[in-house]
Amino acid sequence: MPFVTVRVAKPSPTKEQKEQIITGVTNLLFDVLGKPHSSTSVIISEVDPDNWGVGGETVTKRRASQKG
Repeated sequence: MPFVTVRVAKPSPTKEQKEQIITGVTNLLFDVLGKPHSSTSVIISEVDPDNWGVGGETVTKRRASQKG
């Protein structure tokens, strides 16, 4: 019984994008591992970019430097 958590930094994906993520992950586990769709759970967790760090800096700071 797979349980998958997908964490994304805000701004949040749209409702449609969340549905695509859930469907895509569910299908991937079926295709790769043969896990039934009915037993797969997917949770999307939305994280404030100030609370997520990559390479020693917050996602907020990384996004700002990429806009430069």
